[in-house]
Amino acid sequence: MSSYTPRVAIVTGAAQGIGLSIVQRLAKDGIDVAVNDIPSKLSLINEVVDSIKATGRRAIAIPADVTSEEQVRDMVETTARELGSVDIMVANAGIGRASNFLETTMEDFDAVTAVNFRGVFLCYQQAAKQMIKEGHGGRLIGASSSAGKEGTISISVYSGTKFAVRGITQAAAKELGVHGITVNAYAPGIIVTPLIELAPGLQTLEEKLDAFRQRLGLPPHTPAAGPEVVANVVSFLCKPESGFITGQTISVDGGLRFS
Repeated sequence: MSSYTPRVAIVTGAAQGIGLSIVQRLAKDGIDVAVNDIPSKLSLINEVVDSIKATGRRAIAIPADVTSEEQVRDMVETTARELGSVDIMVANAGIGRASNFLETTMEDFDAVTAVNFRGVFLCYQQAAKQMIKEGHGGRLIGASSSAGKEGTISISVYSGTKFAVRGITQAAAKELGVHGITVNAYAPGIIVTPLIELAPGLQTLEEKLDAFRQRLGLPPHTPAAGPEVVANVVSFLCKPESGFITGQTISVDGGLRFS
């Protein structure tokens, strides 16, 4: 495996939540970042970019839809052109729509699979092509979930896409290792993000977490943590000393799943 030192990362879905925490951590590690999210979040993307630049690191805003092959290709090419290379791709963007299995619509099915599965695949593929072109190896890192290690009620489609991320992570790791590219994923459990914090009709964070656990059929005392715990794992996977780790999906869930 390559022992290269990465300099430039693309992080998708980085305007808030886990993606934002990853961008902040990588910048702290001395990595320049391309900050991606959907175009409707451009103002938030720009805020993130400005905050990273204030620390002395380089950062660029790249609003794009990860379900579009053309837009993902342009995102990768723009990063290489403006920041000099593409060393890391963190395919973090994802969405979830909760519904009972029998009530799930094909509209929801298509929307969730487009972002969570197609989006990760495209980000892996286009970044890998650029890394091979540059010839320095690289790091591909994708967003799975604890729901991608054990099927979870109320989010059957989401759960399926996160299993799929594990599959393409393993397959890509086998194919891309010869190029010095490692491919891994992270599988968070309950992470406190704006999605949970803004839950309507509940007052305290613990009430919101209890409702979240109940909706997904999780034990009442399932632990929760902030997004920085995921960012810490991503930080390690980007370092030269992680070069012998590939094809893995690392649980970051306080012991919720042991597989």
